[in-house]
Amino acid sequence: MLRVYAPATSANLSVGFDSLGAALSPIDGSLLGDVIQVESIAQGFELESAGYFVRKLPKEPQKNIVYQAYVLFSERLKLRNLPVRPLRLTLEKNMPIGSGLGSSACSIVAALVALNKFHDNDNNEPFSKMELLEMMGELEGRISGSIHYDNVAPCYLGGVQLMVQSLGNICQNLPFFDEWYWVLTYPGIEVSTAEARAILPKSYTRQDMIAQARHLGSFVHACHTKQAQLAALMMKDMIAEPYREALLPNFAEVKQATHDLGALATGISGSGPTLFTIAADLSGALRLTSYLEKHYLQNNEGFIHICKVDNQGARVLD
Repeated sequence: MLRVYAPATSANLSVGFDSLGAALSPIDGSLLGDVIQVESIAQGFELESAGYFVRKLPKEPQKNIVYQAYVLFSERLKLRNLPVRPLRLTLEKNMPIGSGLGSSACSIVAALVALNKFHDNDNNEPFSKMELLEMMGELEGRISGSIHYDNVAPCYLGGVQLMVQSLGNICQNLPFFDEWYWVLTYPGIEVSTAEARAILPKSYTRQDMIAQARHLGSFVHACHTKQAQLAALMMKDMIAEPYREALLPNFAEVKQATHDLGALATGISGSGPTLFTIAADLSGALRLTSYLEKHYLQNNEGFIHICKVDNQGARVLD
């Protein structure tokens, strides 16, 4: 039996729409992400689901992204004339769907990593990292309507990933600020990725494009030169936030309040409704947590986690 954990992610980081993403795990050691268990059976394939958010999954197994991951993986194995082993997959669904925390990416990544390791033959996994990542992107595209790697790449590889999609690399690791604390606040309401994409305009002004390019270039430069203050200042979003903030509760007011409380940056995690708020130290993170509990959580489904960048990514659990 094999269990694989895939961590939550925050895509875009305000400044890098569809081109930046970070893997994040709570500092208290809890698993904010999905777990896939894979075990041998006598014949065929079985899929089971468990976990707090299992009731939000599609009722028909064929619509479950883990089932689709198994089908795609099996097809690719057959193309290499490799046998598909009889197995049971169990999805522990610990992530809310439509949260902006890479819920579908967690399921996809955990499933494909588990399947690849399960089919290991003499320390030789069937697919390379980039081959597996390409499959992850394809599956993610089936859910959101377009292939993008800003959740699956950091979820799989860990750290902060910049999508380059050149010279044989889908992404490259970006040096980052391990001292920062990330407060992730999921209010308990759902925003679908498709809905959040549909709300965006078809075109942007030249002025906005120049400003966004300047911010992204400066952010990447600041990461490489260890200028934390500059990096935080550059985490601005002219592409999505001005339009998506209407989907989030009291966004403008909450963002201003977190700034007043000393947040280095606050933005929409992925397509929302989760907010990410960055603090320079733990005391600042606790201060922000106290405010966000009162002013951003909407119901009992909501939660807050103080996190750090997860540099491991998807991994086998003991």
